[in-house]
Amino acid sequence: MTVYIAADPMTVWDAITGDEGNRAVMFGSVLRGDLVPGGHYEYIGPGEAGDETVHVYGDVLQAEPGAVLQLTEHPGPVYRENHAELMSRMTWRLEQAGAGLTKLTFTNDGWSEGHPSQAETAETWPMVLSSLKSWVETGEAIPVSA
Repeated sequence: MTVYIAADPMTVWDAITGDEGNRAVMFGSVLRGDLVPGGHYEYIGPGEAGDETVHVYGDVLQAEPGAVLQLTEHPGPVYRENHAELMSRMTWRLEQAGAGLTKLTFTNDGWSEGHPSQAETAETWPMVLSSLKSWVETGEAIPVSA
C-alpha cells in the first residue's frame, strides 16, 4: 500500500513511532521498545487485559529514522494462546517525493501459515494508513474501529 503525505519524512517517522501519532491512529496504543535492529518492541494500550494490553509485539529488523522501519509482528498473548507461533512482517518505507511530500509504502507480509489475522488486515491497514495521513496533515485522525 502506498500513500503520499504532505509532510517531510521525519515528520511522518515521528507520527509512526511517537506516542501522540500512535494513540491517534493505532486504537489508543503506543509503541514501546528499542527501535534499533535486534531490539524488541510492543504496541501497548487499552484492550482485553486493561490499559496496558500488549496488542502486538516482535523484533526490530530495520530502523533508519525517516527512511525505513521493519518489524516482525506477533499477536499479543491475550489474543492467541499460540501467539509466539503466529508471525508477519511490517515494513514502512519513507521516501522524499518532493518539497514537503513523503511517499509512504507499507507492506505487511511474511505471514506464518494459518495466521488468523491475515484476512482482516486487508481492511484494517488501509484505514490505519488513511488515518495516519489525515493526522499528519490536519492533526485529526479519521475515526477507525479496532
